[in-house]
Amino acid sequence: MPVQRSGSPRRSRRTVFGVLLAVLSLLLTLPAAAADGSPAAKPQRGSAHLGMGVIPHDGQGPLPLGVTAEQTEGVDVSSHQGNVNWPALWSSGVKWAYVKATEGTYYENPYFAQQYNGSYNVGMIRGAYHFATPNTASGAAQADFFVNNGGGWSRDGKTLPGALDIEWNPYGAQCYGLSQATMVAWIWDFVNRYKARTGRYPVIYTATSWWKTCTGNYAGFAVNHPLWIARYNTSPGELPAGWGFQTMWQYTSSGPIVGDHNKFNGAYDRVVALANG
Repeated sequence: MPVQRSGSPRRSRRTVFGVLLAVLSLLLTLPAAAADGSPAAKPQRGSAHLGMGVIPHDGQGPLPLGVTAEQTEGVDVSSHQGNVNWPALWSSGVKWAYVKATEGTYYENPYFAQQYNGSYNVGMIRGAYHFATPNTASGAAQADFFVNNGGGWSRDGKTLPGALDIEWNPYGAQCYGLSQATMVAWIWDFVNRYKARTGRYPVIYTATSWWKTCTGNYAGFAVNHPLWIARYNTSPGELPAGWGFQTMWQYTSSGPIVGDHNKFNGAYDRVVALANG
């Protein structure tokens, strides 16, 4: 009698091929590996902060040699810093600060009160900043959310105008999927609403390389909006079109006590002047 086979070679090959397809499909659903072999993952919504994209996109060089009499040291903080040791920063010579208040229309910094009030209580001049996500809501809607959640301004001599953090998208395409013209229109929508709500032109925080790529190096905001430039090197370098000088310069993300340190382009009385409008 002929031997009964459990399956034909052709059927066996189909089974093996099916298993291989299933394994390949599973592998494609796993996150890509990072350089160190660990799984890469997008950051959590709300975790973005000033300068998050500077080192990955622009790199970093040597730090400035020192602070001159015409520069005033400052810091910027977000939820990443938690409860900040403001007395230690004040004693180290830091005289002003910016605190992340909001992101998009979906996130408020849970440490905002400690950071914003704590800096004020030790004597610092402080302000709030908003991390923009132009693909999630209009500029006007995000400006309203910012002002309604800590980003306002008062003429007390201790409050800086709000800052718009507009830089690389940590959650996807670097320009948020917007054309250069649409990005410029979005920024106008934000700054115009902020001005209408507070009476102040907001500070614009950005990096020159991002600004060139995502706005086409648009120069129209330079007339009224102070520039806060991000560059981790010995000098601010090339500025975006229209601005002849920076008002503030974020020069490192690895400074003492709090990582993000900045230089105000002027003596302390000029920081006071910006606060007073």
